[in-house]
Order: sequence, then C-alpha cells, then structure tokens
Amino acid sequence: MTTLFTSDHEWLHIEGDVATIGVTDYAQSQLGDVVFVELPKVGRTLKKAEAAAVVESVKAASDVYAPISGEVLEVNEALAAEPALVNSDAGGKAWFFKLKIADKSELGGLMDEAAYAKHTA
Repeated sequence: MTTLFTSDHEWLHIEGDVATIGVTDYAQSQLGDVVFVELPKVGRTLKKAEAAAVVESVKAASDVYAPISGEVLEVNEALAAEPALVNSDAGGKAWFFKLKIADKSELGGLMDEAAYAKHTA
C-alpha cells in the first residue's frame, strides 16, 4: 500500500486501482471538534478537484475534494454515526470514501509523507 497526500490535507491509501481517501491529522487539528460529515453517494463519478464530501466542525464547514478522478465504490457509514472519529483517528478508521482510480497519472502530482511533512511544517 502506498500513501500519498494533497496540499488540501487529504490522504490517499493506494491499493491496486482503488484509493481510500480521508483527511489528515493536520486537517482535523485545524478544524476542531467535528460534528457532522456528509459523504458522496456510491456510484458517483468524481472529477479531480471536485467537492466530494463536507466536514462540519464547531468552527467551520469545509469541503473535502476528490484528489483524483474516479468512481465512488464505498463510503464510510461509521462517520455519519460518529463524526468525532475524524478527530480521534483521522488517518485510520475515519476514512471518507473509496474511489476506483480512473487515471493513475493523476497520482503523480501528489506528495509522499516526507513532502507533506515539509508542507505542513
């Protein structure tokens, strides 16, 4: 599994032609306590940079963008029931959705962990 990051503070775990997407620990720390998560519909086709999900915290509402193009295969229903998972396990149990990767070349513009660490330093 390969993990990549966006400048908008999303992470992608890449396994074969499927990307699991969530927000980083840095993102949740900036948001504050998450109170609501809106997820995309399974089967929806997302274009790179399209708003895919919404995270609402006590401070603000923020869009989560599709870091790459693809079809939504699965969403994390647990987040709807327990949005605070985003705060407690941003990089793990609080994944948002899984995409079937449409164009692997889009992965080239993303950061690895070291580059993301520099980006947030």
